[in-house]
Amino acid sequence: MLLQVHRIEFAQAFVRLHYIYSGWGARSWRSRRPAMGILCCFQSHSAGGGGGKHGGGDQAVAASSSSASSSSCRNNNDRVERRPGAEKMSSNNNIDNSNLVALVNEIIAESVSYRHKRVAEEILKMGKAGKVTARAFTYAELSEATGGFRAESLLGEGGFGPVYRGRLSSGGPEVAVKQLDRNGMQGTREFLVEALMLSLLKHPNLVTLLGFCTDADHRMLVYEYMPMGSLEDHLLDLLPGRAPLDWATRMRVAQGAARGLEYLHDSARPPVIYRDFKASNILLDSGFHARLSDFGLAKVGPVGDKTHVSTRVMGTYGYCAPEYALTGKLTTMSDVYSFGVVFLEIITGRRAIDTARPPDQHNLVHWAGPRFKDKRRFAEMADPLLQGAYPTKGLYQALAIAAMCLQDDATMRPAISDVVTALEYLTVAGGGGAADDDNPTQIPKQQA
Repeated sequence: MLLQVHRIEFAQAFVRLHYIYSGWGARSWRSRRPAMGILCCFQSHSAGGGGGKHGGGDQAVAASSSSASSSSCRNNNDRVERRPGAEKMSSNNNIDNSNLVALVNEIIAESVSYRHKRVAEEILKMGKAGKVTARAFTYAELSEATGGFRAESLLGEGGFGPVYRGRLSSGGPEVAVKQLDRNGMQGTREFLVEALMLSLLKHPNLVTLLGFCTDADHRMLVYEYMPMGSLEDHLLDLLPGRAPLDWATRMRVAQGAARGLEYLHDSARPPVIYRDFKASNILLDSGFHARLSDFGLAKVGPVGDKTHVSTRVMGTYGYCAPEYALTGKLTTMSDVYSFGVVFLEIITGRRAIDTARPPDQHNLVHWAGPRFKDKRRFAEMADPLLQGAYPTKGLYQALAIAAMCLQDDATMRPAISDVVTALEYLTVAGGGGAADDDNPTQIPKQQA
């Protein structure tokens, strides 16, 4: 059962903690507009054939990709932008300005270790009210769980720091312990955001936060352990002897990841912009169900009459939406673009940025651009490791979804809820894994 986070509770808790660390950025509103193009390619099939409204003729996707879509992404600190009205989550949810100012002044006067304590106290306060189940762990408990953070327990390294595998007690559940690297690229703000986000947001396609540690100068987050690793492990860093993901599994993973984004955009109040959607942040459970992880760069997003969140560009090179990379204006459509990049990785087996390939193939979106426009080249875009074991219609429909998500014009991209709907149909229709379609559905041109 999905946890519906109450607008006022979520907003006030997030504001309190964001004022402790680095302030509260501007927020915006995301307009909902129907994705007129994304489902057109499904009409003729669902109607039993024919061309449908948009489906006839030798039409192919005309996906427009921007040369700036990935080159401008960098990993910097957010610019705290305060504007009149920024203290309000909506017209119906006023937050006491004087109390916030007093809190800021109080925190500024305190030490770093005290601020760590405030994080724990705030999350525990919400936990005692029955809103979250995150537990406060001691450093000793987590050291014992991971065998003293020994090298054999190391699962990997991220922007936040090393991640260790452990077990909480004899016979207890396996966990993943993320330890903040003080010399790393991410720090206190990211720790805070991730702890709060995952304490308040609950969904089957988000990784579960079990607890946290703020003992002294230690900062750690404890998650449920995902035994199959990340999508990157099975798609882009495939070890010798490991079987590649089949078509049906790839589509199921894409659908689950999209459902996670849909929850963040449409069910969380206020909405959340994930901002770092990539294959390494999509974890897989034993059934290869997707779980979004690493919420350190997440941003509270569009509400009220705002048009965007103003922030300095952060994220991963190759995945940033062009308008975000150029202007720093962030909306949920930025996540949709990033989803399109990852979905293209899922289809092609290629990295978003791969400098090991010839220069004209370094950037995946740029490489795909001319192929989107020529239906005779669609098969070139399928991962060779699939060895042709995919439904032709399913491939064409998947490419249509990716192309729509990768539109230069953010207003032309589909809402993530429309993407989920399309993927649900595609997963059912394309789950057989056999390339047996004699009359493949034509993918309509996008509107100019």
